[in-house]
Amino acid sequence: MAASLEVEKGFEAAVASVLGARLRAAIVDDRSSGEQLLTRLGDQGGTALVANAQSHGSAARPPVQSARPLAGCITGGANADVGRRLLGGAWLVESLSELPVDFEGVAVTAEGRSWNAATGELRQGAKDSGEQVLAERHRREALATSQLQASALADSAKDAVGLAAQAREAAEQSLLKADESARTARREAAESAEAERRAEWILKQRRAAPEQGAGAVARAQLEGELAAERRVAEQAAAEREDRKRLILTLERAISYDIDLVPLFNRFEESLAAAAEAVSMRVTGFEAELEADRLDSAGVTDELRACAQLGAELQTRLNAAGESVTGAEVGAQQSRDQHAETEAELVRLAELLGLEAEPAEEALEPEQTEALRERIARLERRREQIGPVNPLAKAQYEEALAHVETLEAQRNDLEIAMRELRTLIRDTDRQIREAFEETFEAAAKNFEELAAHCFPGGRGRLRLVREEQGPKPVLGGGDGDDAAARADAAEAEADAQAERETGEPEDDLGVEIEITPAGKSAKRLTLLSGGEKSMTAIAFLFSVFLAKPCPFYILDEVEAALDDLNIGRFLELLRLYRDRAQFIVVTHQQRTMEAADALYGVSMGGDGVSKVISRKLPAEVVEAA
Repeated sequence: MAASLEVEKGFEAAVASVLGARLRAAIVDDRSSGEQLLTRLGDQGGTALVANAQSHGSAARPPVQSARPLAGCITGGANADVGRRLLGGAWLVESLSELPVDFEGVAVTAEGRSWNAATGELRQGAKDSGEQVLAERHRREALATSQLQASALADSAKDAVGLAAQAREAAEQSLLKADESARTARREAAESAEAERRAEWILKQRRAAPEQGAGAVARAQLEGELAAERRVAEQAAAEREDRKRLILTLERAISYDIDLVPLFNRFEESLAAAAEAVSMRVTGFEAELEADRLDSAGVTDELRACAQLGAELQTRLNAAGESVTGAEVGAQQSRDQHAETEAELVRLAELLGLEAEPAEEALEPEQTEALRERIARLERRREQIGPVNPLAKAQYEEALAHVETLEAQRNDLEIAMRELRTLIRDTDRQIREAFEETFEAAAKNFEELAAHCFPGGRGRLRLVREEQGPKPVLGGGDGDDAAARADAAEAEADAQAERETGEPEDDLGVEIEITPAGKSAKRLTLLSGGEKSMTAIAFLFSVFLAKPCPFYILDEVEAALDDLNIGRFLELLRLYRDRAQFIVVTHQQRTMEAADALYGVSMGGDGVSKVISRKLPAEVVEAA
């Protein structure tokens, strides 16, 4: 069976765990053929699978969402239908712990651990011959694929050798053509040189002739012929130079082709060696594949014999274990019966006031019968109680120790929780006290600074809940005083409630109220830009006075202020500059005049920025 199945790689252990011994079964056409095969095996026993048997289907619903039918792992083989029929009720899952409680089929993991819900069997498949045969099939397929790849590589090498030979022939043809062109160019150059020498000789002969008389006409003709010959010579020289250049080009091409010939020879030799190596590797793969086939048959027989011997030894071991267990139970029962008899003898001796020793005289028949009836009653009572668990005392002690450990842990947790609650209360109290202290100081400072920033006006800070908004008061000061008293009473009530409960209220917030001179109380959203800036400056300095910092950075805070408010802002800077350092980003000239040092960024004519700094004298600052 195992030799005729093709299983998806990585799931051999799962298929072997579910099929088990059926992987070593023989495949027959019908049931009568299987019976004949088993009859021939005789006492050796065996298993036969009918190839044409009808399948009864499998469970249609997977046990978990990620499960897949194990039959789907059978990818092919001569008896693939038989394998799928045997695996019809099995599911492949990632872990058996994912199975639902009401699962009634067979589930198996990729590692070979299976669960049969019908029989309650949990099994871990061992590395046997069936799984090795399935894995061996994959290895053979890999070897066959490697053989095909080696054959393709050999064919590619042969093609490359053919192309190299063709390239070599083309190079030889080019070399022959180049030689022929060179010879033609040399011949034409020799003819041109000869024509030039002849023209020079004729010229010398004409110059030696007299220049007068009838020879003048001949001289003119000769000069014309000489000029024509010169033109022909110049043309021949130009052609000769062109041919020389062509010859040099052809010689370089020939030299290059000659240099390529050894390279092509080495390439041909390398391709031949590669083809030979590929052929030898293919031969080795074929020999190894044939040896694996032979070894597989022998290993299968040996594994089958070892499996039969292991089954017999396991059966004998199980029988011996059952015998030993029965003997231990009988011995324990005998010891218990002996101990009970001795205890009963001692108890009877104490009741009768006798020593617990065997009697010298036999008892009366009535006494013997009464003792036997009592023994029978005690045996029935013992049977009703049931078997004694010798580990009950140890289990009770372990449970008691576990309970004590849990109680100690619970006590530690309760102590830690109490300490944590105490720490939380102390932290909340410190936060509340620090906030109240800071808020009182900031509120007091804000009232003073509001009077400075808004001459004739007033401002204050108050605590409000999140759902409450500001309470504007229209009219004169009496309404404002009444609202202030109501707010103070409300704040006092909130603080009292907070002190009583010990928990801070998280929904409290700080609201700023500003009343400029001659105006009613307004929200910040209704103030102008300059008024908002002055309010922000007053709030900033009130927090600064309550919790000072080493320095402050003010980025164009006076951009929306007029000259009068800029003067008030600069008065604040001069008033508190001995307590902290103020870094002001500004475009206002008055603010720059009041600074101790100026830092600016300027761009020169070369387009490079640079920082310019200047420290003003103290008298200039005081004058500003």
